[in-house]
This record gives sequence, C-alpha cells and structure tokens, in this order.
Amino acid sequence: MSAEAEAPPETVPPSSEPFSERLKAATWNDHQAAEDHGFTRLLLNGTLPLAGYVGMVAQHYFAYTALEETGRLLADDPVAGRFHYPELERVPALVRDLEHLLGADWRKKISPTPATRTYVARIEQMAEHPEGFVAHHYTRYLGDVSGGQFIRRVAARTYGLTDEAGVAFYVFDGLGSLPRFRNGYKDRLDSLRLDPTAADRLVAETRLAYRLNTEVLADLGRSYVSES
Repeated sequence: MSAEAEAPPETVPPSSEPFSERLKAATWNDHQAAEDHGFTRLLLNGTLPLAGYVGMVAQHYFAYTALEETGRLLADDPVAGRFHYPELERVPALVRDLEHLLGADWRKKISPTPATRTYVARIEQMAEHPEGFVAHHYTRYLGDVSGGQFIRRVAARTYGLTDEAGVAFYVFDGLGSLPRFRNGYKDRLDSLRLDPTAADRLVAETRLAYRLNTEVLADLGRSYVSES
C-alpha cells in the first residue's frame, strides 16, 4: 500500500454543537442586556407610560421597514433566502397598530430616533452581507415569536389593547404553532452551509444587532421614562 493510500484525507471534523446553540450561547449576554434594560423592565411590569409603548411601536416601524425591504432584496440568496418568510412580515401589523394608537395621520407624528437611524443604516448595509442579514432577522423575529408573546399579553392588559388594534405586531396567526416554527427556524440555522469565517461573521453581527437594539431602548428611555 502506498503512503498516499495510507494517509487519511484532510477533513474538518463536524462540530458536535448545533450552530443555533452556538449562536444562542455566544450572544446570551447581549440578549440579556436588552431584556434587562430599564425600559424593557418597565414595559414588562406594566408601569411604562402609554407614550413609551407608542414610541417603541413607532421605532419598530422604521426598523422592520428596513429589515423587510432588505429581506426582499435577498430573497434569492442561498443563505439569506432561507429566512425569507413573507408570513413573518410585520410592517402591515405595525401600520394597523399605529393607526389605532396615533390616528390616521400617524406618519406625521413619528420619526426615527438617532439610535434607530443607526440601526436602520446597519440593516440596509446587510443587503451586501447575507450572513449579516440572517443575524438581524434572527435577533428580531425569533424574539418576537418567543418573548414577544409575553409583551403582547402585558401590553394588552396594561393599555387596554387588542390583537386587532394595538398589539397586532405580536400576532403571528399565519405561522400556526409557534413552538414548531421556532424549532424549524433553528433547524434552518443548523443546516446553513457556512465556512468558519462566515459563521463567525454571523455570530458577531448578531451580537451587534442586540447592542443596536439596546441603544434604541436607551433612546426611548431617555424620551419617555422620568428619571427618579
């Protein structure tokens, strides 16, 4: 037998950790920072003024408009296109919520905060970076169908809102079972064919996405939460 035949081929051993678990672990502290922000705590314990909730919905409108427009640009991309779910799109629901909360002329009453402008600009840049788009998609939508459902209940109770008017953003009737959707989403993450560099970029961009979201919350807190 020749030496060439005896030498095993060079292979990269598969990771024993699913990519979705790696992503969750690597970004956990950033995720917790967003959840533990003072603005978020006030929202979740039912003491955030209604104006603060309305402000958050308005900032969501700008962020999701950018996210969904970028997603459509990348719909045919082999990486980002795997996360193009038209049934996830939130802008129509945000429009319904804003019409209820601010009236028919709601567009004249809202504007992006400085942090939201930075966030939107970063999302728009992801049209040239499909892995980065996945990072922002994951950060927002998987949170919406997970912890967002608790926000839906709290906001409805605190402000007297309904699924049709005020918290439509959090209603995902088109997805069927949310646990099944979340599992399928994680399966898509795990099946991505990313080289190590692309995988690292996706993780790093997810961490940045969480930090940008936290800055949006900080802007909202400065605007709508009285200092003690």
